[in-house]
Amino acid sequence: MFRIYNVSRESRFRLQTYVNLLLTWQKAVNLIGPSTVPLIWSRHICDALQLLPLLPPNCETIADLGSGAGIPGLVVALAADIEVHLYESNAKKCAFLREVVRKTGVRASVQCVRLEEIELLGAVPAVQCVVSRALARLPLLLELGEPFLRSGAIGLFHKGRDVALELTEATKYWRFQSLQHASACDSQGVVLEVREVSRV
Repeated sequence: MFRIYNVSRESRFRLQTYVNLLLTWQKAVNLIGPSTVPLIWSRHICDALQLLPLLPPNCETIADLGSGAGIPGLVVALAADIEVHLYESNAKKCAFLREVVRKTGVRASVQCVRLEEIELLGAVPAVQCVVSRALARLPLLLELGEPFLRSGAIGLFHKGRDVALELTEATKYWRFQSLQHASACDSQGVVLEVREVSRV
């Protein structure tokens, strides 16, 4: 997996630190589904790493909406040594994310805020890519990501078997270009790439 995505030895070490912290915190905070804990590398880490070759050229900063356990945004930042802005409303999950940032030295900010309130924080950081996994259907996802997407960032969103229906729903409210990438970790999943997003 690391060779496929060209992950450095230093980044592998940081990812292992992340996984160790996740497993420790998982005992007290429900960060990932309990049944998927034994599959943390093949299910969760792989799911995030498959975004690496899809990032825009010279990508320096990403935003992760509804970060939860930090998948995919924090994992991508750890692997690619880029900056990430993590947005999560659950205080316990934010505490976990801050602990990972402290222990790994990853370049990250953790914003414990409802996604609808991002713009109330002030200036929205410039990012080249917005990522999200298991947060919302596409119409709402585009709404939540608009503060970043309208400035030219692309979106990389993990989606399941209903992606075609979600795309149809989204076109009622949004104009965008999209491309589906088959998931490397889920036979029924895709990574949906969206760009040039604007309201209808």
